[in-house]
Amino acid sequence: EKGAFPLYDAVPYLAADSVQKLSADSRAEIERHGIRNALLTSIAPTGTISLLAGNISSGIEPVFSYSYRRNVLMPDGSRKSETVSDYAYRLFRELKGEHTPLPDYFVDAQQLRPSDHLVVQALAQKYIDSSISKTINCPEEIDFEDFRDIYTQAFELGCKGCTTYRPNAVTGAVLEADDTAAQQNEAAEVQEELPLKQPVAKPRDAYEAGGVVYMTQPLERPESLQGNTYKIRWPENDHAIYITINDMLRDGRRLPFEIFINSKNTEHYAWTVALTRMISAVFRRGGDISFVVEELKAVFDPRGGQWMEGRYVPSILAAIGEVIEHHLNVIGFNAPAALPVASPPIAARRIGDEAQSQSPASENLKNCPRCSQYGVIQQEGCDVCTSCGFSKCA
Repeated sequence: EKGAFPLYDAVPYLAADSVQKLSADSRAEIERHGIRNALLTSIAPTGTISLLAGNISSGIEPVFSYSYRRNVLMPDGSRKSETVSDYAYRLFRELKGEHTPLPDYFVDAQQLRPSDHLVVQALAQKYIDSSISKTINCPEEIDFEDFRDIYTQAFELGCKGCTTYRPNAVTGAVLEADDTAAQQNEAAEVQEELPLKQPVAKPRDAYEAGGVVYMTQPLERPESLQGNTYKIRWPENDHAIYITINDMLRDGRRLPFEIFINSKNTEHYAWTVALTRMISAVFRRGGDISFVVEELKAVFDPRGGQWMEGRYVPSILAAIGEVIEHHLNVIGFNAPAALPVASPPIAARRIGDEAQSQSPASENLKNCPRCSQYGVIQQEGCDVCTSCGFSKCA
């Protein structure tokens, strides 16, 4: 508990900009005795604090907007939109009137470039030995190269941390700029209008653009459809999840049309119904549906994933995503039919294939009382199922 912090190294520590600002006597004492705390100074996040009493400074954070809507989380889980106005902006309007142009020094986060944020953060960083909590607002249309340059510039300027925020219409935002205040600010610079997005050209037949068919209206369901049903055994769940994917024939190709996700576990009912409807709606619109697989496989369960057949699967949703990916490969949607099709992912098996999927070695294994698979082995004196993780000693 006493003495310098364990990673203390006098040479790089004394070379830091914040330490160089200290007096010669203080630096000499640090060099002689070390220093107990690695970090002594900080700039705390001040965005939310600035709401207190309606007139608190936001520190090095610029004013988000002269007037904006803040989506406040309520005790019942709902969100309530509250209008917030900047104190200086309100005071200026009270003194000068609603139609007086704002001076040049009135600048909000909507007008600043990312580089403007970085210059201010770097200036403060010279006097702060810890990283600074500072949000750099990025335009929604920023491309990857410009986004990467923000972090490169932050490093070159000597910043110890960099936090960016890019608005997303899909996930929503805590803060939303108020259009009314923007219209009142007649002196604000008029940003160059972005070029209008050109509509995506529709392919003339089913095999143009990689065989992707775009539809403006969902397809009508045929009387009968061809499909496969898969079963997922998720460890620690008593009931399996069954996934049925039905396909339709269009121009000689099988295209996914609908999906059904079911389980006897009533805890899964709500989200499986929602997922069934959403994915089926995407299927019926046509086009490139590969993003469905990518989004599902990227979901991580905060409680942890599971090891299944030697592979780590981060969540049940990721397992469902792999099943859909496998099915798209089977019907030739993702890959040419001439390529070999990969085996079903993780613990998913097509109904009717389970009897043939057992290896000769499994004939000597015991039957699991939970998942009914022949995968029980002796491990440290306990019966442990290699399929679902069941253990008699647990």
